Amino acid sequence: MSLTNSQRPLVLVVEDDAAIRDFLRSSLADAGFRMYEALTGQEALESAERSPPDLVILDLGLPDIDGQIVLQKLREWFKGPIIILSARNQETQKVTALDHGADDYLTKPFSTAELLARMRVALRHSESGSASNSPVFERGNLKVDLSAHRVFVHDKEVHLTPIEYNILTALVRNAGKVLTHRHLLTDIWGPQQAQDTHYLRVFMAGLRRKIEDDPAQPQYLLTEQGIGYRFAAD
Repeated sequence: MSLTNSQRPLVLVVEDDAAIRDFLRSSLADAGFRMYEALTGQEALESAERSPPDLVILDLGLPDIDGQIVLQKLREWFKGPIIILSARNQETQKVTALDHGADDYLTKPFSTAELLARMRVALRHSESGSASNSPVFERGNLKVDLSAHRVFVHDKEVHLTPIEYNILTALVRNAGKVLTHRHLLTDIWGPQQAQDTHYLRVFMAGLRRKIEDDPAQPQYLLTEQGIGYRFAAD
């Protein structure tokens, strides 16, 4: 059954490049989204407050306010997904945006198919809340019973250390979303360990050996190089 116009997700695109706006306008319409636009950071903040979107696509290089500041101001009240679409490809920019509350980060030039896929994942995650709403998380051959604190692979129970379990549950509760090294380290070990990415890599390697069929080519626990980790959305 097709959606009525009012049921189609509303996307705010914050982008000062007219060519990219035109391209997104066509691509999003074809994919079943409604879209409205803001060319500056201030316009984005005012437009979002006046007509709250379901999802925001945000460029960082805006003519008046840095997109990182716009992101922080939006996150003071906006709970929906925010996807960064920027020419800035430095890892520090990506990590900062994700730590400030972005759900995802794509660099220009970008694949339309990948952007649309990540939008759909972010919206599904937003609509369903987190995996914690359901006591059992299942994906492929993996099952995590969040209420009983038990993990199964191919229907066989797998023993995880408390830290491995905490890493896994943090990721499955945010399936499809990038969690930065800082986020995971602070959440699991506390702020004193926020910079110790090697510590996290060691535990992640152990976790992959236990739940992945091929730890060298993981299907669940994906690495975002230099940034953090993501539990595969599908």
